[in-house]
Amino acid sequence: MSIPEVDVLVIGAGVVGAALIRELSRYELDLLLVEKEVDVSFGTSKANSGIVHSGVHDRPGTLKAQLAVRGCQLFPELAAQLGFLYKQNGAVVVARSREELAELEKLAVNGRANGVKGLSLLNQEELRRLEPNLSPELVGGLLAPSGGIVVPFDLVFALTENAVSNGAKLMVNTEVQAINPEQGGFFVRTNQGGIRAKFIVNAAGLGGSEVAAMLGDDSIQLYARKGEEYLFDRKLEGLVHRTVFPLPSQVSKGILVIPTVEGNIMIGPTAQRVETPDLSTSLAGWQEIYGEARRLVPTLQPNDLITAFSGLRAVGTTGDFMIAPSTLSPRFINAAGIESPGLTAAPAIAEYIVELLKESGLGLRRKQNFNPIRSVVRLRDLDFQAQAELMQKDAAYGQIVCRCEMVSAGEIRDAVRRGATTLDGIKLRTRSGMVRCQGGFCTPKIIRLLSEELGLPPEQISKNGPGSELLLGRLRAVQEEGRKEEQLHA
Repeated sequence: MSIPEVDVLVIGAGVVGAALIRELSRYELDLLLVEKEVDVSFGTSKANSGIVHSGVHDRPGTLKAQLAVRGCQLFPELAAQLGFLYKQNGAVVVARSREELAELEKLAVNGRANGVKGLSLLNQEELRRLEPNLSPELVGGLLAPSGGIVVPFDLVFALTENAVSNGAKLMVNTEVQAINPEQGGFFVRTNQGGIRAKFIVNAAGLGGSEVAAMLGDDSIQLYARKGEEYLFDRKLEGLVHRTVFPLPSQVSKGILVIPTVEGNIMIGPTAQRVETPDLSTSLAGWQEIYGEARRLVPTLQPNDLITAFSGLRAVGTTGDFMIAPSTLSPRFINAAGIESPGLTAAPAIAEYIVELLKESGLGLRRKQNFNPIRSVVRLRDLDFQAQAELMQKDAAYGQIVCRCEMVSAGEIRDAVRRGATTLDGIKLRTRSGMVRCQGGFCTPKIIRLLSEELGLPPEQISKNGPGSELLLGRLRAVQEEGRKEEQLHA
Protein backbone atom coordinates (compact mmCIF):
# COMPACT_ATOMS: atom_id res chain seq x y z
CA MET A 1 0.00 0.00 0.00
CA SER A 2 1.47 3.36 -1.05
CA ILE A 3 2.09 6.08 1.53
CA PRO A 4 0.03 9.25 0.97
CA GLU A 5 2.16 12.27 0.08
CA VAL A 6 0.68 15.71 0.66
CA ASP A 7 1.78 19.32 0.49
CA VAL A 8 0.12 20.27 3.79
CA LEU A 9 -1.04 18.02 6.63
CA VAL A 10 -3.36 19.69 9.13
CA ILE A 11 -3.63 17.88 12.45
CA GLY A 12 -6.95 18.44 14.23
CA ALA A 13 -10.42 18.96 12.73
CA GLY A 14 -11.76 21.50 15.17
CA VAL A 15 -12.77 24.95 14.04
CA VAL A 16 -9.19 26.14 13.43
CA GLY A 17 -8.15 23.07 11.42
CA ALA A 18 -11.42 23.17 9.48
CA ALA A 19 -11.10 26.88 8.66
CA LEU A 20 -7.50 26.37 7.57
CA ILE A 21 -8.13 23.38 5.32
CA ARG A 22 -10.95 25.29 3.65
CA GLU A 23 -8.75 28.36 3.12
CA LEU A 24 -5.94 26.19 1.71
CA SER A 25 -8.39 24.44 -0.63
CA ARG A 26 -8.46 27.69 -2.65
CA TYR A 27 -5.02 26.72 -3.96
CA GLU A 28 -3.56 23.97 -6.16
CA LEU A 29 -2.33 21.82 -3.27
CA ASP A 30 -2.55 18.24 -2.07
CA LEU A 31 -4.19 18.62 1.36
CA LEU A 32 -5.00 16.24 4.18
CA LEU A 33 -6.89 16.97 7.42
CA VAL A 34 -6.63 14.28 10.11
CA GLU A 35 -8.74 13.96 13.26
CA LYS A 36 -8.35 11.37 16.01
CA GLU A 37 -12.06 11.45 16.94
CA VAL A 38 -14.79 9.64 15.02
CA ASP A 39 -16.03 12.91 13.47
CA VAL A 40 -14.92 16.48 12.93
CA SER A 41 -15.72 19.03 15.68
CA PHE A 42 -16.02 16.27 18.31
CA GLY A 43 -13.36 17.84 20.56
CA THR A 44 -13.42 21.36 21.96
CA SER A 45 -15.44 22.82 19.08
CA LYS A 46 -18.50 20.65 19.78
CA ALA A 47 -19.05 22.24 23.20
CA ASN A 48 -18.24 25.83 22.26
CA SER A 49 -20.59 28.62 23.38
CA GLY A 50 -21.09 29.65 19.76
CA ILE A 51 -20.45 33.36 20.26
CA VAL A 52 -18.95 35.48 17.49
CA HIS A 53 -17.18 38.10 19.60
CA SER A 54 -16.93 41.71 18.48
CA GLY A 55 -13.38 42.14 19.79
CA VAL A 56 -13.99 44.52 22.71
CA HIS A 57 -12.49 42.22 25.34
CA ASP A 58 -9.02 41.54 23.98
CA ARG A 59 -5.87 43.51 24.77
CA PRO A 60 -4.84 45.78 21.88
CA GLY A 61 -1.77 44.60 20.02
CA THR A 62 -2.36 40.89 20.68
CA LEU A 63 -3.09 38.26 18.08
CA LYS A 64 -6.39 37.68 19.88
CA ALA A 65 -7.47 41.27 19.27
CA GLN A 66 -6.24 41.42 15.68
CA LEU A 67 -7.69 38.10 14.57
CA ALA A 68 -10.98 38.28 16.51
CA VAL A 69 -11.94 41.59 14.90
CA ARG A 70 -10.98 40.32 11.45
CA GLY A 71 -12.75 37.01 12.03
CA CYS A 72 -15.93 38.75 13.15
CA GLN A 73 -15.89 40.77 9.93
CA LEU A 74 -15.58 37.61 7.83
CA PHE A 75 -18.55 35.75 9.31
CA PRO A 76 -21.48 37.31 7.38
CA GLU A 77 -20.00 36.49 3.96
CA LEU A 78 -18.77 33.09 5.12
CA ALA A 79 -22.25 32.17 6.39
CA ALA A 80 -23.82 33.30 3.12
CA GLN A 81 -21.43 31.07 1.17
CA LEU A 82 -21.52 27.97 3.36
CA GLY A 83 -25.06 28.03 4.75
CA PHE A 84 -24.14 27.39 8.39
CA LEU A 85 -26.41 28.67 11.16
CA TYR A 86 -25.31 32.20 12.07
CA LYS A 87 -26.95 35.43 13.16
CA GLN A 88 -25.46 38.87 13.75
CA ASN A 89 -27.57 39.64 16.77
CA GLY A 90 -25.13 41.97 18.56
CA ALA A 91 -23.89 41.84 22.13
CA VAL A 92 -24.24 43.96 25.23
CA VAL A 93 -21.88 44.12 28.20
CA VAL A 94 -23.79 45.25 31.29
CA ALA A 95 -22.89 47.11 34.47
CA ARG A 96 -24.44 46.03 37.76
CA SER A 97 -23.43 49.14 39.73
CA ARG A 98 -22.40 52.75 39.26
CA GLU A 99 -18.80 51.72 39.96
CA GLU A 100 -18.87 49.32 37.02
CA LEU A 101 -19.88 52.07 34.57
CA ALA A 102 -16.29 53.32 34.57
CA GLU A 103 -15.14 49.82 33.63
CA LEU A 104 -17.59 49.81 30.72
CA GLU A 105 -16.05 53.04 29.46
CA LYS A 106 -12.58 51.45 29.61
CA LEU A 107 -13.92 48.46 27.67
CA ALA A 108 -15.30 50.80 25.00
CA VAL A 109 -11.90 52.49 24.69
CA ASN A 110 -10.29 49.06 24.41
CA GLY A 111 -12.72 47.97 21.70
CA ARG A 112 -12.23 51.12 19.65
CA ALA A 113 -8.45 50.67 19.88
CA ASN A 114 -8.98 47.18 18.40
CA GLY A 115 -10.99 48.61 15.52
CA VAL A 116 -14.44 47.48 16.64
CA LYS A 117 -17.06 49.59 14.85
CA GLY A 118 -20.40 50.91 16.12
CA LEU A 119 -19.79 50.70 19.87
CA SER A 120 -22.11 52.77 22.02
CA LEU A 121 -22.53 53.25 25.77
CA LEU A 122 -26.11 52.85 27.04
CA ASN A 123 -27.71 54.38 30.09
CA GLN A 124 -30.18 52.41 32.19
CA GLU A 125 -33.22 53.52 30.22
CA GLU A 126 -31.61 52.76 26.83
CA LEU A 127 -30.54 49.33 28.04
CA ARG A 128 -34.06 48.50 29.26
CA ARG A 129 -35.53 49.66 25.96
CA LEU A 130 -33.26 47.33 24.01
CA GLU A 131 -33.57 44.36 26.39
CA PRO A 132 -36.69 44.77 28.57
CA ASN A 133 -36.26 41.39 30.30
CA LEU A 134 -32.92 42.26 31.83
CA SER A 135 -32.77 42.96 35.55
CA PRO A 136 -33.98 46.46 36.46
CA GLU A 137 -30.98 46.67 38.80
CA LEU A 138 -28.55 46.86 35.87
CA VAL A 139 -27.45 50.47 35.45
CA GLY A 140 -26.01 50.60 31.93
CA GLY A 141 -24.39 48.74 29.09
CA LEU A 142 -21.98 48.74 26.17
CA LEU A 143 -23.58 47.76 22.85
CA ALA A 144 -21.46 45.98 20.22
CA PRO A 145 -23.69 45.49 17.17
CA SER A 146 -21.09 43.49 15.19
CA GLY A 147 -21.23 40.53 17.60
CA GLY A 148 -23.10 37.40 16.60
CA ILE A 149 -23.98 33.82 17.37
CA VAL A 150 -23.26 30.63 15.43
CA VAL A 151 -23.83 26.90 15.79
CA PRO A 152 -20.17 25.87 16.29
CA PHE A 153 -20.33 22.30 15.03
CA ASP A 154 -22.39 23.37 12.02
CA LEU A 155 -19.61 25.83 11.21
CA VAL A 156 -16.98 23.06 11.38
CA PHE A 157 -19.08 20.71 9.23
CA ALA A 158 -19.59 23.45 6.64
CA LEU A 159 -15.90 24.33 6.45
CA THR A 160 -14.72 20.73 6.11
CA GLU A 161 -17.42 19.73 3.65
CA ASN A 162 -16.59 22.67 1.40
CA ALA A 163 -12.88 21.90 1.62
CA VAL A 164 -13.48 18.26 0.66
CA SER A 165 -15.69 19.31 -2.24
CA ASN A 166 -12.73 21.43 -3.40
CA GLY A 167 -10.30 18.51 -3.33
CA ALA A 168 -8.99 18.29 0.24
CA LYS A 169 -8.86 14.86 1.89
CA LEU A 170 -10.23 14.10 5.37
CA MET A 171 -9.33 11.15 7.61
CA VAL A 172 -11.15 10.67 10.93
CA ASN A 173 -10.30 8.01 13.53
CA THR A 174 -6.71 8.93 12.70
CA GLU A 175 -4.38 9.63 15.61
CA VAL A 176 -0.89 10.98 15.00
CA GLN A 177 1.65 8.88 16.91
CA ALA A 178 5.05 10.12 15.73
CA ILE A 179 6.56 12.85 13.54
CA ASN A 180 10.00 12.42 12.01
CA PRO A 181 11.69 15.15 9.97
CA GLU A 182 13.14 14.06 6.64
CA GLN A 183 14.50 15.83 3.60
CA GLY A 184 11.87 18.17 2.22
CA GLY A 185 9.32 17.55 4.96
CA PHE A 186 8.14 14.97 7.47
CA PHE A 187 7.18 11.34 7.83
CA VAL A 188 4.13 11.05 10.10
CA ARG A 189 3.11 7.77 11.67
CA THR A 190 -0.57 7.35 12.58
CA ASN A 191 -2.76 4.48 13.72
CA GLN A 192 -3.97 4.30 10.10
CA GLY A 193 -0.49 4.15 8.55
CA GLY A 194 2.18 6.55 7.40
CA ILE A 195 1.85 9.96 5.74
CA ARG A 196 4.51 12.09 4.07
CA ALA A 197 3.97 15.85 4.29
CA LYS A 198 6.00 18.82 3.08
CA PHE A 199 4.38 21.09 5.70
CA ILE A 200 2.46 20.40 8.92
CA VAL A 201 0.08 22.60 10.87
CA ASN A 202 -0.50 21.54 14.47
CA ALA A 203 -4.11 22.51 15.24
CA ALA A 204 -4.65 19.65 17.69
CA GLY A 205 -6.36 21.64 20.45
CA LEU A 206 -5.73 20.08 23.84
CA GLY A 207 -3.33 17.66 22.16
CA GLY A 208 -1.25 20.49 20.73
CA SER A 209 1.61 20.20 23.21
CA GLU A 210 1.86 16.42 22.60
CA VAL A 211 1.95 16.86 18.83
CA ALA A 212 4.62 19.57 19.08
CA ALA A 213 6.65 17.33 21.41
CA MET A 214 6.69 14.62 18.72
CA LEU A 215 8.92 16.98 16.75
CA GLY A 216 10.99 17.70 19.86
CA ASP A 217 9.36 21.12 20.36
CA ASP A 218 8.61 21.65 24.06
CA SER A 219 7.64 25.33 23.72
CA ILE A 220 3.89 24.60 23.70
CA GLN A 221 2.56 24.34 27.25
CA LEU A 222 -1.22 23.97 27.62
CA TYR A 223 -3.76 23.17 30.30
CA ALA A 224 -7.47 22.41 30.17
CA ARG A 225 -10.11 24.83 31.38
CA LYS A 226 -13.57 23.31 31.75
CA GLY A 227 -16.75 25.22 31.02
CA GLU A 228 -20.25 23.98 31.86
CA GLU A 229 -23.23 25.21 29.80
CA TYR A 230 -26.98 24.88 30.39
CA LEU A 231 -29.59 24.98 27.62
CA PHE A 232 -33.21 26.12 28.06
CA ASP A 233 -36.33 25.33 26.07
CA ARG A 234 -36.92 27.14 22.77
CA LYS A 235 -40.19 28.50 24.13
CA LEU A 236 -38.00 31.20 25.74
CA GLU A 237 -37.05 32.58 22.33
CA GLY A 238 -36.91 36.38 22.51
CA LEU A 239 -36.27 36.52 26.26
CA VAL A 240 -33.09 38.35 25.24
CA HIS A 241 -32.16 39.29 21.70
CA ARG A 242 -28.46 40.02 22.14
CA THR A 243 -25.75 38.05 23.89
CA VAL A 244 -25.54 39.45 27.42
CA PHE A 245 -22.12 39.70 29.09
CA PRO A 246 -21.24 40.84 32.59
CA LEU A 247 -17.93 42.67 32.96
CA PRO A 248 -15.09 40.18 32.38
CA SER A 249 -12.87 38.66 35.07
CA GLN A 250 -9.15 37.96 34.75
CA VAL A 251 -9.77 34.37 33.57
CA SER A 252 -12.93 34.59 31.49
CA LYS A 253 -15.54 36.79 29.90
CA GLY A 254 -17.93 35.76 32.67
CA ILE A 255 -21.18 33.83 32.81
CA LEU A 256 -23.37 34.89 29.90
CA VAL A 257 -26.96 34.69 28.75
CA ILE A 258 -26.82 33.58 25.12
CA PRO A 259 -29.74 33.50 22.67
CA THR A 260 -28.87 30.68 20.26
CA VAL A 261 -29.49 30.75 16.52
CA GLU A 262 -32.28 28.18 16.90
CA GLY A 263 -34.12 30.17 19.57
CA ASN A 264 -33.01 28.44 22.78
CA ILE A 265 -31.47 30.36 25.65
CA MET A 266 -28.12 29.11 26.92
CA ILE A 267 -26.31 30.17 30.09
CA GLY A 268 -22.67 29.69 31.03
CA PRO A 269 -19.86 28.86 30.97
CA THR A 270 -17.89 28.22 34.11
CA ALA A 271 -14.09 28.51 33.90
CA GLN A 272 -12.45 25.77 35.98
CA ARG A 273 -8.92 24.50 35.48
CA VAL A 274 -8.83 20.69 35.42
CA GLU A 275 -5.81 18.42 35.47
CA THR A 276 -7.49 15.44 33.82
CA PRO A 277 -10.14 15.37 31.06
CA ASP A 278 -13.54 15.79 32.70
CA LEU A 279 -16.71 16.48 30.73
CA SER A 280 -19.16 16.04 33.59
CA THR A 281 -21.59 18.70 34.75
CA SER A 282 -22.15 19.35 38.42
CA LEU A 283 -24.59 20.73 40.95
CA ALA A 284 -21.98 23.31 41.94
CA GLY A 285 -21.57 24.35 38.31
CA TRP A 286 -25.33 24.69 37.84
CA GLN A 287 -25.72 26.70 41.03
CA GLU A 288 -22.92 29.07 40.06
CA ILE A 289 -24.18 29.60 36.52
CA TYR A 290 -27.87 29.84 37.34
CA GLY A 291 -27.23 32.25 40.21
CA GLU A 292 -25.16 34.58 38.03
CA ALA A 293 -27.55 34.33 35.06
CA ARG A 294 -30.53 35.20 37.28
CA ARG A 295 -28.74 38.42 38.26
CA LEU A 296 -28.91 39.35 34.58
CA VAL A 297 -32.31 37.85 33.63
CA PRO A 298 -34.43 37.30 36.78
CA THR A 299 -37.28 35.42 35.04
CA LEU A 300 -35.18 32.35 34.13
CA GLN A 301 -36.75 29.24 35.67
CA PRO A 302 -35.09 25.82 36.28
CA ASN A 303 -38.08 23.91 34.91
CA ASP A 304 -37.31 25.29 31.43
CA LEU A 305 -33.89 23.61 31.43
CA ILE A 306 -33.65 20.80 28.85
CA THR A 307 -30.00 19.71 28.84
CA ALA A 308 -26.49 20.46 30.07
CA PHE A 309 -23.01 19.82 28.71
CA SER A 310 -19.42 20.85 29.23
CA GLY A 311 -16.32 21.38 27.15
CA LEU A 312 -12.58 21.79 27.62
CA ARG A 313 -10.63 24.76 26.33
CA ALA A 314 -6.90 24.56 25.59
CA VAL A 315 -5.33 27.45 27.48
CA GLY A 316 -1.75 28.52 26.85
CA THR A 317 0.74 30.13 29.18
CA THR A 318 1.34 33.32 27.17
CA GLY A 319 -2.06 35.00 27.48
CA ASP A 320 -2.34 35.06 23.68
CA PHE A 321 -2.78 32.67 20.77
CA MET A 322 0.44 30.78 20.03
CA ILE A 323 0.59 30.76 16.24
CA ALA A 324 4.06 30.57 14.73
CA PRO A 325 6.52 28.26 12.98
CA SER A 326 8.36 25.94 15.33
CA THR A 327 11.91 26.99 16.14
CA LEU A 328 12.91 23.46 15.06
CA SER A 329 11.45 23.74 11.56
CA PRO A 330 9.80 26.59 9.63
CA ARG A 331 7.72 23.92 7.84
CA PHE A 332 5.97 23.00 11.10
CA ILE A 333 3.42 25.63 12.23
CA ASN A 334 1.94 25.54 15.72
CA ALA A 335 -1.57 26.91 16.20
CA ALA A 336 -2.03 26.39 19.92
CA GLY A 337 -3.70 27.94 22.94
CA ILE A 338 -6.70 28.90 20.81
CA GLU A 339 -9.10 29.66 23.64
CA SER A 340 -11.78 32.37 23.48
CA PRO A 341 -12.17 34.16 21.08
CA GLY A 342 -10.76 31.28 19.02
CA LEU A 343 -13.97 30.34 17.24
CA THR A 344 -14.52 33.97 16.19
CA ALA A 345 -10.93 34.31 15.07
CA ALA A 346 -10.77 30.97 13.22
CA PRO A 347 -11.37 32.31 9.67
CA ALA A 348 -8.75 35.01 10.27
CA ILE A 349 -6.37 32.50 11.89
CA ALA A 350 -6.64 30.49 8.68
CA GLU A 351 -5.63 33.51 6.60
CA TYR A 352 -2.76 34.22 9.00
CA ILE A 353 -1.41 30.66 8.84
CA VAL A 354 -1.59 30.61 5.04
CA GLU A 355 0.72 33.64 5.05
CA LEU A 356 3.07 31.88 7.49
CA LEU A 357 3.16 28.83 5.22
CA LYS A 358 3.90 31.06 2.24
CA GLU A 359 6.76 32.73 4.12
CA SER A 360 8.07 29.26 5.01
CA GLY A 361 8.30 28.29 1.35
CA LEU A 362 4.90 26.83 0.40
CA GLY A 363 4.08 27.71 -3.19
CA LEU A 364 0.54 29.01 -3.64
CA ARG A 365 -1.30 29.04 -6.96
CA ARG A 366 -5.00 29.86 -6.86
CA LYS A 367 -7.49 27.41 -8.34
CA GLN A 368 -9.54 28.61 -11.25
CA ASN A 369 -12.44 26.34 -10.27
CA PHE A 370 -12.61 26.89 -6.48
CA ASN A 371 -16.26 26.74 -5.40
CA PRO A 372 -16.96 28.66 -2.16
CA ILE A 373 -20.58 27.49 -1.93
CA ARG A 374 -22.00 24.66 0.20
CA SER A 375 -25.68 23.80 -0.08
CA VAL A 376 -27.58 21.86 2.56
CA VAL A 377 -31.31 21.07 2.85
CA ARG A 378 -33.15 22.09 6.03
CA LEU A 379 -36.77 21.10 5.49
CA ARG A 380 -38.08 23.20 8.40
CA ASP A 381 -36.66 26.38 6.85
CA LEU A 382 -38.40 25.93 3.49
CA ASP A 383 -41.80 27.33 2.58
CA PHE A 384 -44.68 24.96 1.76
CA GLN A 385 -44.13 25.14 -2.01
CA ALA A 386 -40.41 24.39 -1.75
CA GLN A 387 -41.10 21.50 0.63
CA ALA A 388 -43.65 20.02 -1.77
CA GLU A 389 -41.25 20.26 -4.72
CA LEU A 390 -38.48 18.60 -2.69
CA MET A 391 -40.76 15.74 -1.61
CA GLN A 392 -41.87 15.24 -5.20
CA LYS A 393 -38.23 14.74 -6.23
CA ASP A 394 -37.45 12.45 -3.30
CA ALA A 395 -40.19 10.95 -1.11
CA ALA A 396 -37.71 10.51 1.75
CA TYR A 397 -38.04 14.23 2.49
CA GLY A 398 -41.70 13.61 3.26
CA GLN A 399 -40.93 10.96 5.89
CA ILE A 400 -40.55 12.86 9.16
CA VAL A 401 -38.17 11.12 11.56
CA CYS A 402 -37.80 13.78 14.28
CA ARG A 403 -41.19 15.38 14.90
CA CYS A 404 -39.85 17.96 17.37
CA GLU A 405 -37.48 19.50 14.81
CA MET A 406 -39.29 18.30 11.65
CA VAL A 407 -36.26 16.43 10.34
CA SER A 408 -36.91 14.06 7.45
CA ALA A 409 -35.40 10.75 6.45
CA GLY A 410 -33.98 12.54 3.41
CA GLU A 411 -32.01 14.90 5.66
CA ILE A 412 -30.75 11.99 7.79
CA ARG A 413 -29.50 10.21 4.66
CA ASP A 414 -27.91 13.46 3.43
CA ALA A 415 -26.10 13.82 6.77
CA VAL A 416 -24.64 10.31 6.46
CA ARG A 417 -23.45 11.04 2.93
CA ARG A 418 -21.86 14.26 4.23
CA GLY A 419 -19.85 12.28 6.80
CA ALA A 420 -22.02 11.35 9.80
CA THR A 421 -21.44 7.82 11.10
CA THR A 422 -22.88 8.11 14.63
CA LEU A 423 -26.04 9.24 16.37
CA ASP A 424 -24.26 12.36 17.62
CA GLY A 425 -23.02 13.05 14.11
CA ILE A 426 -26.64 12.97 12.89
CA LYS A 427 -27.88 15.01 15.85
CA LEU A 428 -25.35 17.79 15.34
CA ARG A 429 -25.89 17.96 11.58
CA THR A 430 -29.70 17.90 11.63
CA ARG A 431 -30.85 18.85 15.19
CA SER A 432 -32.77 15.57 15.47
CA GLY A 433 -33.12 14.72 19.16
CA MET A 434 -32.02 18.15 20.38
CA VAL A 435 -35.12 19.38 22.18
CA ARG A 436 -37.08 18.18 25.21
CA CYS A 437 -37.42 14.51 24.24
CA GLN A 438 -33.63 14.32 23.55
CA GLY A 439 -34.14 11.63 20.92
CA GLY A 440 -36.67 9.54 22.84
CA PHE A 441 -38.87 9.03 19.77
CA CYS A 442 -36.54 9.36 16.78
CA THR A 443 -33.46 7.39 17.90
CA PRO A 444 -34.67 3.93 16.70
CA LYS A 445 -35.51 5.34 13.26
CA ILE A 446 -32.14 7.08 13.02
CA ILE A 447 -30.33 3.86 13.97
CA ARG A 448 -32.17 2.06 11.17
CA LEU A 449 -31.29 4.75 8.62
CA LEU A 450 -27.65 4.79 9.71
CA SER A 451 -27.56 1.00 9.47
CA GLU A 452 -28.96 1.06 5.94
CA GLU A 453 -26.71 3.86 4.69
CA LEU A 454 -23.49 2.55 6.24
CA GLY A 455 -24.20 -1.12 5.53
CA LEU A 456 -23.70 -2.05 9.18
CA PRO A 457 -25.85 -4.10 11.55
CA PRO A 458 -27.78 -1.91 14.03
CA GLU A 459 -25.74 -3.19 16.98
CA GLN A 460 -22.63 -1.55 15.44
CA ILE A 461 -24.25 1.90 15.36
CA SER A 462 -22.86 4.04 18.19
CA LYS A 463 -23.66 7.29 19.90
CA ASN A 464 -20.24 8.85 19.45
CA GLY A 465 -17.77 6.13 18.45
CA PRO A 466 -16.57 2.70 19.58
CA GLY A 467 -17.73 1.78 23.07
CA SER A 468 -20.96 3.80 22.89
CA GLU A 469 -23.10 1.33 20.91
CA LEU A 470 -26.76 1.32 22.01
CA LEU A 471 -27.85 -2.17 20.97
CA LEU A 472 -26.54 -5.64 21.72
CA GLY A 473 -28.19 -7.35 18.77
CA ARG A 474 -31.46 -9.14 18.11
CA LEU A 475 -33.09 -10.22 21.36
CA ARG A 476 -33.17 -13.95 20.56
CA ALA A 477 -29.50 -13.96 19.49
CA VAL A 478 -28.48 -12.07 22.62
CA GLN A 479 -30.42 -14.49 24.84
CA GLU A 480 -28.78 -17.47 23.12
CA GLU A 481 -25.32 -15.92 23.59
CA GLY A 482 -26.15 -15.36 27.26
CA ARG A 483 -27.10 -19.01 27.74
CA LYS A 484 -23.81 -20.10 26.16
CA GLU A 485 -21.91 -17.83 28.54
CA GLU A 486 -23.78 -19.29 31.55
CA GLN A 487 -23.01 -22.86 30.42
CA LEU A 488 -19.35 -21.98 29.87
CA HIS A 489 -18.99 -20.69 33.43
CA ALA A 490 -21.19 -23.36 35.08
